[in-house]
Amino acid sequence: MVSITLSVPEKTREQMKIFPDINWSAFVRSCIESKTKQLAWKQEMLTKIKEEKESGFTDWTIEMGNKLNKGISERLKKKN
Repeated sequence: MVSITLSVPEKTREQMKIFPDINWSAFVRSCIESKTKQLAWKQEMLTKIKEEKESGFTDWTIEMGNKLNKGISERLKKKN
């Protein structure tokens, strides 16, 4: 495991001392892991969206959805 060093303001450090039962290293590690997972997921989704746009799949799905909505709308108009 790699180590990092953090600097926090003195006031923050004094407040941290009030809660000695908190494992601050584990807390920060958990926050970093959570944020990196979020960012990795976001990057993956953006890549997939870009690939879909390049393949034209997104345009096709929108077009098909519009046709479906039009068909449903026409059917409902005929019933009324």
